[in-house]
Amino acid sequence: MFLSMSTATAVSGPVLRLDAGDNVVVARHPIARGTSLPSEGVTTLEEVAAGHKLVTRDIPAGTSVVRAGIPIGTAVRDIAAGQPLHADDVSVAGVVLPSLGAGRPGLAAATATFRGFVREDGRVGTRNVIGVFVVGNCGATAARQAADWFDTDRLAAYPNVDGVVPYIHEIGCGMEMTGEPMDLLRRTLSGFIRNPNTAGAVVVALGCERNNLKGFLEQEKLDVGDRLHTVTIQEVGGIRNAVETAKAMVQAMLPLANAARRQEVPAAHLVLGLQCGAPDGFTGLSANPALGVAVDLLLAAGGTAILSETPEILLAQDVFLARAANPAVSEALRARLDWWRDYNRGKDTQLNGVLDRGHAAAGLASVLEKSLDGARKAGSAPIAEVVRYADRVSGPGLVFMDTPDYDPVSVTGQIAGGANLIAMTTGRGTTFGSLPAPTVKIASNSETFARMADDMDLDCGPVLDGTVSVEDMGRRIFDALLRHASGEKTKGEIEGAGENEFVPWPIGVLA
Repeated sequence: MFLSMSTATAVSGPVLRLDAGDNVVVARHPIARGTSLPSEGVTTLEEVAAGHKLVTRDIPAGTSVVRAGIPIGTAVRDIAAGQPLHADDVSVAGVVLPSLGAGRPGLAAATATFRGFVREDGRVGTRNVIGVFVVGNCGATAARQAADWFDTDRLAAYPNVDGVVPYIHEIGCGMEMTGEPMDLLRRTLSGFIRNPNTAGAVVVALGCERNNLKGFLEQEKLDVGDRLHTVTIQEVGGIRNAVETAKAMVQAMLPLANAARRQEVPAAHLVLGLQCGAPDGFTGLSANPALGVAVDLLLAAGGTAILSETPEILLAQDVFLARAANPAVSEALRARLDWWRDYNRGKDTQLNGVLDRGHAAAGLASVLEKSLDGARKAGSAPIAEVVRYADRVSGPGLVFMDTPDYDPVSVTGQIAGGANLIAMTTGRGTTFGSLPAPTVKIASNSETFARMADDMDLDCGPVLDGTVSVEDMGRRIFDALLRHASGEKTKGEIEGAGENEFVPWPIGVLA
């Protein structure tokens, strides 16, 4: 159970009780030591920070800590009523979760639309961007200089073009020449080039990279033409000539890109990447479940959502496996979870139950709690498909893409897979941005929303106050997503975020 889905009831007390059977509550605001809470029959023994949990019943060592009717860990020592719950009070070893399989969204199919750019392959862009890419880092300076030349003044004559963006990365050479590391990089680059938000592309190469230009184009079946050009620095005579050549190529594409016009299309054309950055103890109570409602609305309208960050779900794997639409999806997800478990064996990562200090300081008590909270942003639909990092997502429905739990790497994979918009919840606040698919940032609480007003797009604090229901907040988020898909700039776009967050997953050996 969580805060009411369909009704709003004002909350005036200092704590949130999520289920009658819980032995912890969540502090809405900082609570001083010695504060009596008659509704809970307890007096605080220490100060309790906002978003942190207060123990309301004695929890003997070896018994479950229960929040929202679900165990989030096992007490490693006796914890007295009145104490705040700390991450080092809790272990996730051996915790058994109840069955939490997928439901079917109960929301009626929405006749929602947005205004996007319809591409030749039938997909729809939410932005209209020309990209300047590199096959390897040796072309980075030339690509960035060429793209940066097209500033606001030089693009003024092309009002339908949202920008010229350099996509720079650190690999492409010194790496394995065949196999998944090279394949992953190539499908990431080609996925961005083919993303419906990309109107045209220039690919810059030094000329001797292991990710050589000819091999890249052939493997990814990319044809040079009006919307795709290439320049090789060694062939044109150095960086200055390469920059001028790339600029001329972009200039030639601008009239074609500018000819695109937004038109009304069904929301079914929205492919939404789901993320959570810098969560806190409120994120799983307000922002994530509200985003989950928005996802259910999107899927009811025929759209697609991409859930990712595989390491985050491993400790709650049974919850996610139960949401698989069929046995094949379940086995595909299990295979990726097994790979991650082996990959992280012996490492001090969250896969081995290690909660980082930032999450603990923000009110999360365990990695399991973080995993369960993360699931809520994906709504209630079954997982229809599991894909590799940067694989093209077919949709519709809820798709799981295997990515690390690291925002720039994960979002890069989602955009390569076809995401044309990203939704990111946050508790402590984040300045993350992405291109060519912008990120809509959703704050879990009003304090963060106010403190980082230049970075946050939506405030879910009213859910915690009980003045807005989770369902109504979800509808607000859905409406905002459609507005941003139609061209309304996100705070990240206004602040210029996104160019430096293109980070393909650097797996494999460098040698």
